[in-house]
Amino acid sequence: MNKITIEATPKTPAINFDADLGKIEVKGRSIPENSIEFYRPLIAWLDAYTAAPLASTVVNVQLEYFNTSSSKCILDIFKRLENIAKAGSVVNINWFYEEDDEDMFEAGEDYQSIIKIPFKMIEIEA
Repeated sequence: MNKITIEATPKTPAINFDADLGKIEVKGRSIPENSIEFYRPLIAWLDAYTAAPLASTVVNVQLEYFNTSSSKCILDIFKRLENIAKAGSVVNINWFYEEDDEDMFEAGEDYQSIIKIPFKMIEIEA
């Protein structure tokens, strides 16, 4: 399975999806012109990964900001990860947020209340 690596831009996050390591990383700002188009290959990658996931998958999300349309796409990613967990694999989601960024902390809590995978909330220095 191919690895996906996308460099961050002012409007899109850095992406690193590596099936060989069972590691998924999303970092930066997510305010693309077309969120569905930006996240489509990532969703497709996860659909393929779901067919043969590793026993353990680690997900690191460190977003400083995301818009409403990105939030739906991020939820779609989490729902696919939830399916991987339901199938018996361990999925660990690390939700990083800057100290004093209550909005991003609450966003992580909101996702955790929807998705049946425990989130590890990790505060980082601003």
